[in-house]
Amino acid sequence: MSSEVLVARHNFDSRSVAQAGEPFPPPDAEATFKEGFYPSSGLATAGYRSSKYSPEEWHINNFSTLHQAATDRNNAERICHESKTLYQETEAGTLRTQAEGTRHLGERLQHIHFWKSELQRHIEKLVAETDLLLQQKRRLLKALDATEIPFAIATDNLTCRERRLGPDLVKDGVEEELLKEVELIRSIQALLKRTLSQAVNQIKCNRDAKQTLELDWSDKYQAYSLDDQCGRYNNMSTDTQYHPNSDNLQDQLCNRDVWVSFTQDNLSVAQREEQASVELRLLVERVLQETAEDLRVQCSNVDQAFSQRCLQLTEAKTQLQLHLTQILDQIGAQERNIVSLQQALYDKEAPLRVAQSRLHQRSHRPHMELCRDNPQFRYTHKQTEAHTEMQASKHSHGHTHKHTPKPICLSHSLSHLSQTPTLV
Repeated sequence: MSSEVLVARHNFDSRSVAQAGEPFPPPDAEATFKEGFYPSSGLATAGYRSSKYSPEEWHINNFSTLHQAATDRNNAERICHESKTLYQETEAGTLRTQAEGTRHLGERLQHIHFWKSELQRHIEKLVAETDLLLQQKRRLLKALDATEIPFAIATDNLTCRERRLGPDLVKDGVEEELLKEVELIRSIQALLKRTLSQAVNQIKCNRDAKQTLELDWSDKYQAYSLDDQCGRYNNMSTDTQYHPNSDNLQDQLCNRDVWVSFTQDNLSVAQREEQASVELRLLVERVLQETAEDLRVQCSNVDQAFSQRCLQLTEAKTQLQLHLTQILDQIGAQERNIVSLQQALYDKEAPLRVAQSRLHQRSHRPHMELCRDNPQFRYTHKQTEAHTEMQASKHSHGHTHKHTPKPICLSHSLSHLSQTPTLV
């Protein structure tokens, strides 16, 4: 049997090694170990001595183990230090990034609130402008309805004046003013209809712009709520969770300039519609005032023309009545003159009969007694004179009948004038 070889174990204090740092190895401990350590060191003497390592090998191996342990420990300490430093840096960076993100969210909330307030302000202005335009629209409708009565009156006047009789059917100043009024009312109705159409279109544009702003406002309200909720998240929040694919939507997002430009464009459209609404309201107000003034002026002109025409007809009627009275008086005088002439003719008949009877009787005188003596000349002259006077009386009687005034025309004219004021 091979005897056991007892080798005393060196007392190795690891604490002293840890405190002193790395041990003091030989210049090249690993090389020394490799030089003195061969795999066949103990095998070659198998059967001659115990297959154990030599003390030097044990020291070298132990020293190498301690050296490797110290190196691993130093590496571990360095890794721990680097890990701690990295943790602290990443923790600080994470907190800084989170704080910066929170700050950006706050700024974003301020921007959203600003644009949301601008949208709300312009929405209210559009609502107010639309309400004012609706009032102007109702005024236009009432004004358009109000033109129907003057138009009906003017056309009825023209129709009634067509029933004038005889020479009274004249195109006078009244008819010209009535035609002007009819034409004016038609042009005013056309203008009111065009203005009403513009008001309806502007109301539609205002509502479209308001709807666009409301959609934008609604999106910003929802975005504000989401960003406000995001701003309230912190590391202690219990309602946070992982969303690995949340960053896949970056390609679908717009940049800030596009976002601002979108809202600015909507506000620009709203401002244009607001300005157009204000201008249209002023136009409607001016149209209503001018059309009402034109109608009043034309109505005054028509009334003045009627007054002048009625005055002319009254004067003509008065003159005709005066002439009718004079004519009637003249007719009475002429009738009395005719009676006098007839009586004068009748009075001339007896002297004519006497003269003719005397001449006839004296024509029966015999022989030389039938001479032209003074009585013969006198009776002949008397007969001729009487005949001449009777012819003159008959001529005067006929002339008096022919030139006696006829009151029929005056009465007819007076009857026309009596009806004309009701048709004027």
